[in-house]
Amino acid sequence: MLVAAGREASESAKQWVYRVLRRNIMTGQFEPGEPVTINGLADALGVSAMPVREALHRLVAEGALELLDNRRVRVPDLDPQRFEEVLEARIALETRAAERAMPFIDDVRLARLKAFDQQADQALAIGNFKRLVEANFDFHRCLYEARPGTIMLPLIESLWLRLGPFMRRAGETLSQTYQVDRHAEALAAIGRRDAEALKAAITADIRDGTGHLGRGHFERIGVLGNPD
Repeated sequence: MLVAAGREASESAKQWVYRVLRRNIMTGQFEPGEPVTINGLADALGVSAMPVREALHRLVAEGALELLDNRRVRVPDLDPQRFEEVLEARIALETRAAERAMPFIDDVRLARLKAFDQQADQALAIGNFKRLVEANFDFHRCLYEARPGTIMLPLIESLWLRLGPFMRRAGETLSQTYQVDRHAEALAAIGRRDAEALKAAITADIRDGTGHLGRGHFERIGVLGNPD
């Protein structure tokens, strides 16, 4: 189900529609391979077709959606090899971003990171998968943007968009997926100013979370491949 955030006073209709759709894709509110239509989204959001059309064009350009030969739009459905490639790109970018951000993390930001980790724990405890995914992204974003002027976050978010749809399939296996609190490990590494431990925690978080969910998706649909 499409989840629409409140529209800010300074936002145009097309900005709001783009933000809502982008967030929904990133947090797994769309299935891999799911078709989307301008009219359907316009009705769901209570807007005209024009801002939806413009938002879809932007999301296609970002790789979050794909345009088919018949001019229909759908959520991309990655094969196992491409999934692993995007996963490895996440690890490469995010471990480096975390390492570069660590010297800029002060007590205020550390408190925010701990709050997002607590929100994720609470969401996991009650089985609120959508809130868990949101808190997870909030934690990672808060960490990486600590470094002023970083240009890595938009690149990282483009990968979150590509992997987000696979997160939807995790609802029945949350407890098996998040057995270890990798965010707690990251926080401990930050407290020690241990860059290598922080990078290891981020790597494990991505592999245990998104990686596990994606591989579970391919197992369920009977499509497995050699990631090499």
